[in-house]
Amino acid sequence: MTLFTIDHEKCDKDGICALECPAHIIEMTDNGPVPSVGAEEICIRCGHCVAVCPRGAFTLNFLSPEECMPVKKELALDAAHTEHFLRSRRAVRRYRDKPVPRDLFEKALGIACCAPTGSNRQEVQWLVIDNKDDVKKIAAHVIEWMRHLVKTRPELALPLNMQTLIQHWEQGSDRICRDAPQLVFAHASNEFGSAAADCHTALAYLELALPGFGLGSCWAGYVNYAVGQWPALADFLSFPENHSCHGALMVGFPKFKYFRAPKRNNPVVRYHGEQHFHKIF
Repeated sequence: MTLFTIDHEKCDKDGICALECPAHIIEMTDNGPVPSVGAEEICIRCGHCVAVCPRGAFTLNFLSPEECMPVKKELALDAAHTEHFLRSRRAVRRYRDKPVPRDLFEKALGIACCAPTGSNRQEVQWLVIDNKDDVKKIAAHVIEWMRHLVKTRPELALPLNMQTLIQHWEQGSDRICRDAPQLVFAHASNEFGSAAADCHTALAYLELALPGFGLGSCWAGYVNYAVGQWPALADFLSFPENHSCHGALMVGFPKFKYFRAPKRNNPVVRYHGEQHFHKIF
């Protein structure tokens, strides 16, 4: 089966598909686009060719124009909406005592899966903990790891305020998982060099998608740190063999609303060839 077919009644032979293809496997002829030699093996299945064709003439053997979400101009963010959306995002650390419906969460997760990955491998996998008792067990594992570090590696524990976190835990305050109703982990096979970056990007997409569904999140840094250090926690989570966890989010319905966006440091940048750093105001 050929890699792609062309609707010649629609194709105007503009060559955009060939120019856009990141793998350079589309060649233009007098009859329109054709796959180059070995195209089937080289194709990274990104779908750019289908997405970029203004006339919808390009169909891959695994993707047609009709299967793609249409890009609507009226829904595109302008500069002001983009700034407001990103600047107003907050890390949520206080959650309502309410479970997250799976169907709602999975809609956001479906958006996160559109995050770019190295060579479009799309190898990010997810582990969701939506039982609150299990979330509490994970926090308890992290506390045990911290107690171990306080005793054996105080030089690591001190800068991370682990003794204080342990004390708060013993007083009934969970500063590890923040009483979140859900945790989500992103993991991938160690055979992929871009695994960490792919997971981080996917988690960032998820974090940005969640508010659209009324949900909030915060990176569970202590949990993610402990996963790679504390065997008991790794055993509890049971990631697939040869997989590493590259990040975790706490997820839930925010308990409070935010009414303003605090300032952040201005960018510090140096353009190549110049000697001085610039602060962008």
